[in-house]
Amino acid sequence: MKTTTARCKVAIIGSGNIGTDLMIKVLRHGEHIAMGAMVGIDPASDGLARAKRMGVAITADGVEGLLQLPEFKDIGIVFDATSAQAHAHHNTVLQAHGIRVIDLTPAAIGPYVIPAINLDDELEATNINMVTCGGQATIPIVKAISQVTQVHYAEIVASISSHSAGPGTRANIDEFTETTAKAIEVLGGATRGKAIIILNPAEPPPIMRDSVFVLCDPADREAITASVEAMVARVHAYVPGYRLKQAVQFEQIDTPVNVPGLGLTRGLKVSVFLEVEGAAHYLPAYAGNLDIMTSAALACAERLAATTALPGNLD
Repeated sequence: MKTTTARCKVAIIGSGNIGTDLMIKVLRHGEHIAMGAMVGIDPASDGLARAKRMGVAITADGVEGLLQLPEFKDIGIVFDATSAQAHAHHNTVLQAHGIRVIDLTPAAIGPYVIPAINLDDELEATNINMVTCGGQATIPIVKAISQVTQVHYAEIVASISSHSAGPGTRANIDEFTETTAKAIEVLGGATRGKAIIILNPAEPPPIMRDSVFVLCDPADREAITASVEAMVARVHAYVPGYRLKQAVQFEQIDTPVNVPGLGLTRGLKVSVFLEVEGAAHYLPAYAGNLDIMTSAALACAERLAATTALPGNLD
């Protein structure tokens, strides 16, 4: 694996909440990457206006507009922060030009990646999928428990402020539940996974809260707690607002319960409650759902740029 000290130019497709927050992170904290272009489809979007003020090249003509920018020749990585439906086209266009793609939509064309779990295993993938905000927050917990004992069923509930959910997020609710549930199984190690998202309209806007409920084989409770706390620390290293809300909870289930797809199942119920406070780079601190996605995507791009030979590196 080659290590480079050059900085790789990146572009962001999607000038909404997620894309704008990510742009600010790259500008403020990019170590191995630097902003090359911001791409949108709404000329009046706040994200494009901010990018222009910050000296970033912009286009409101979508991915085709990106191809026409002089800066495109220097781009090595493109983040897609649009929608699952749009991503398929974007990926086809970008792959034809040899561009590495980091997908922040639930399209799941490439392998699921959560930095705390499997980033190093997928550095050669041309398209990596960041699952969902709920997945980034909760699947590490499922994985932590599955490292100690067999997880039969894992259900996650992600509650985010409706103020932080832009058009792309709202359009992708079905894809959110499907992609997150599948990633709970693929990355988390659960036999069956289920995902629920809640757009909370409360005022003042609440910060992101995530609940993880697991039914697993009985195991040492201190070992499970230690594994969960170690995983929380790993995620916290790149998402500073990520934390346990309270101690890990346990309940022995001796009367079999019916788990869809598994039938009657008994075991140990583990409940983990999390909250994610945003860094307030763009939206206020309640928007932890933005922060965990963009922080995870930034961590992936930084590792790619630091360890992989990519086009567009700056001397």
